Amino acid sequence: MQRLLNSFALAAVLAGAVTTPAQAEPGWSANLNLASHYRFRGIDQTWGRPAVQGGIDWNHEGGWYAGAWASNVSQRSYPGGGAEIDLYGGYNGKIGDVWSYTAGVYGYLYPGANLRHAQCPSAAFSAPCDGLPSQRFNTLELNAGLGWKWLAYKLSVSATDYFGANQRTGYSGGTSGTLYHDLTLTVPLSDTLNLIAHAGYTDVRARYGAHKPSYADWRVALGQSFEGGWNASLAAVGASNDGMYRPPSGGLSATNGATRALNRTVVVLQVGKTF
Repeated sequence: MQRLLNSFALAAVLAGAVTTPAQAEPGWSANLNLASHYRFRGIDQTWGRPAVQGGIDWNHEGGWYAGAWASNVSQRSYPGGGAEIDLYGGYNGKIGDVWSYTAGVYGYLYPGANLRHAQCPSAAFSAPCDGLPSQRFNTLELNAGLGWKWLAYKLSVSATDYFGANQRTGYSGGTSGTLYHDLTLTVPLSDTLNLIAHAGYTDVRARYGAHKPSYADWRVALGQSFEGGWNASLAAVGASNDGMYRPPSGGLSATNGATRALNRTVVVLQVGKTF
């Protein structure tokens, strides 16, 4: 996921450079999805290209859960790597008929991805950039949330530097303790159709020069479930902070001289199946 580090630190080099989880049936399940884009907290992870995603989950009748999920990502955002693998676990509970709560841990892994693999464009070809530190993007978050009927709030706190953003990569300090606020409203329009409205805010614990990397994101979606475990959704997704995620300061490729407005509002179509 192009979170902070490669959007801004690479820009400096190249230019000069949820909701609380629903109670699930006990046992094992798996899912496979095809999406027209992959957006994480409003930011484009596949540079406008489709994503194939899938996961496996285990739920205990007592409320404990664990799982793994994976997606392709763009090497333009994650030099040297083309995949994201997430590992997570925690506990979901209910209080009465309308309240729910969750607490857990979530890890993001990017095998092979490292800032030192970034390519700097020249007149004829791209070559390794000089002076880039060895920095991976792996991140660990702790989270807790509370839900009431259709409304849910979850707070995630980074226990590590936030996707590689630290003093070595040009920030004013480490970014452990970065917060993500997730407020989501899910309105059932029928037994199989939901309207979802989401607002999020990433509060980054450091600055990059004169810039504050924190930003808001949003998502409005219709989600439809079908017989046989099939589902589909259509969503409008975007984020703020053009200075961070749009050229000339941000949105620069880690593999060539391409640029992209990674936070612009787009329509995302997703089709999937649960097994």
